[in-house]
Amino acid sequence: MKKDKIDKIKESIERFFDDTDTTPSIREIALITGIPKSTVQRYVALMELEKLLIKTDRGIETDKTAKTETHMVRVAKIGTIPCGPLTEEEEYIDGYVKLPRSFTGKGEFYLLTAQGNSMIEAGIDDGDLVLIRAQNHAKYGDIVVALADGKNTLKRYLPNDEKRAIILHPENKDMEDIVVTDLFIQGVATKVIKNL
Repeated sequence: MKKDKIDKIKESIERFFDDTDTTPSIREIALITGIPKSTVQRYVALMELEKLLIKTDRGIETDKTAKTETHMVRVAKIGTIPCGPLTEEEEYIDGYVKLPRSFTGKGEFYLLTAQGNSMIEAGIDDGDLVLIRAQNHAKYGDIVVALADGKNTLKRYLPNDEKRAIILHPENKDMEDIVVTDLFIQGVATKVIKNL
């Protein structure tokens, strides 16, 4: 077996997998590599014997593709969320991002881009992507997307039953709490994706 053909076949499988989340057929490998189908078939059989390829229920795989999670979820990227004072609610979808289910967990999710510096002490900086689980309830201390008086913000949720008020606490010692009597929870922050 020639090393250049082995490398071409492995690369074609991995590239195809990266693009489609599926493995290519023998015919597709031949088309991608320009190697005749009969030669690809022979090489794949020999590469499998040499443990360079693996046949799984998903198809012909390399070590790399066999270890790649395929349970992906499509998550909408919805504009920005103020990390500051309450601002007018604006919701529009910028696009979609595929994320592994092991990263998101169960539920419905969306991504928001943090805007402002009120949550910096919680590790959420201006420009970070925040993964939000869509739900209308939260526990004391959760970081929530809160809608109050038609305006929204990302803050720590601190309901105060004695005062019959809800404190939206910024995680920035230089900023003051926002106190409201009524709000609608649009989701709970679960993860932050940031540039380093």
